[in-house]
Amino acid sequence: MATLSAAKRVVIKIGSALLVDKKTGELRADWLVGLAEDVKMLRDRGADVILVSSGSIALGRGVLGLPYTELPLEQSQAAAAVGQIRLARAYEEVLAPHGIKTGQVLVTLEDSADRRRYLNSRATLATLIGFGVVPIVNENDTVATDEIRYGDNDRMAAQIAVTVGADQLILLSDVDGFYSANPQVDPSAKRYDTISEITPEIEAMAGDAGSGLSKGGMKTKVMAAKTATAAGCAMAITEGSVTRPLSALENGANCTWFLAQTDPKAARKGWISAMKPQGVLMLDAGAADALKRGKSLLPAGVTSVIGSFGRGDPVELRSPEGHALGMGLSRYTADEARVIRGHRSDDIEALLGYPGRAALIHRDDMAI
Repeated sequence: MATLSAAKRVVIKIGSALLVDKKTGELRADWLVGLAEDVKMLRDRGADVILVSSGSIALGRGVLGLPYTELPLEQSQAAAAVGQIRLARAYEEVLAPHGIKTGQVLVTLEDSADRRRYLNSRATLATLIGFGVVPIVNENDTVATDEIRYGDNDRMAAQIAVTVGADQLILLSDVDGFYSANPQVDPSAKRYDTISEITPEIEAMAGDAGSGLSKGGMKTKVMAAKTATAAGCAMAITEGSVTRPLSALENGANCTWFLAQTDPKAARKGWISAMKPQGVLMLDAGAADALKRGKSLLPAGVTSVIGSFGRGDPVELRSPEGHALGMGLSRYTADEARVIRGHRSDDIEALLGYPGRAALIHRDDMAI
């Protein structure tokens, strides 16, 4: 059974209906203060926290006086532009008194579908977390068209959880878990405490009942659970409108846990090792030994670059004797790798003419 108290890295998804009062279009400030206290609670015991927050369009439409109906794309994007500033400021103001720094990260579906963008997002989020920052992630509604939108923050939150290697994803919702039918329609509907496998029967039970300001329904939550659990991340659905929803979850509030099928590191390494290599990096003995000890691959340890590959492409890693050591996602193109191979990381900017990353392949992007 998963418990929030065991989380090492947790992604929390917050829907518009929790953040913004539908009648007034104003932020629910007291609720947000309570959430900030919960974030501090998690941080104090060593957990990394990433918030995936809706609300920019809902806040912006209130400021602009737009109706709470379906808006044309250009009006939605204008509302998002106005609301994003207020949303980021609101999180900063409630978390700063706890000594917690925040950073805004705006993403679109392209950022996870395109490998280069995915690696950029992963590196940026990892760096923010390393600095002790709580990233506030939102879909970049100011520029995204329907073709490059997630369309709902449940699935986006699951993708962010995969990207950062989270072990838990919490969906704060307007329902207190997953039911066998819509409980508002069917009083005999049963809530599940735990779902260990997402079967076709479970998928068939998912309905489409969303709340007024959000686009998410139970189907999108089950789709999010499939993404998260396959990548080693347990997911919970719980009712989020109470003052401190994460504390409530820890103290036994109704919820449904979807159990992880593996752990995040194993899932990622399995994904990388299954890729078809686009090139080969030959390593010296020191680098080969360092990789076996869990270190990143630095340019100094590369003796030869074979093939043509782009940034983010999988490449095979070989020992000086030509034995396959594993697979990794390159942070440089083949041409760039040829220029910097055999050199110290401090020399990269002088060699390429622009700053680069210290590692040619980071240990988190490697399966040995």
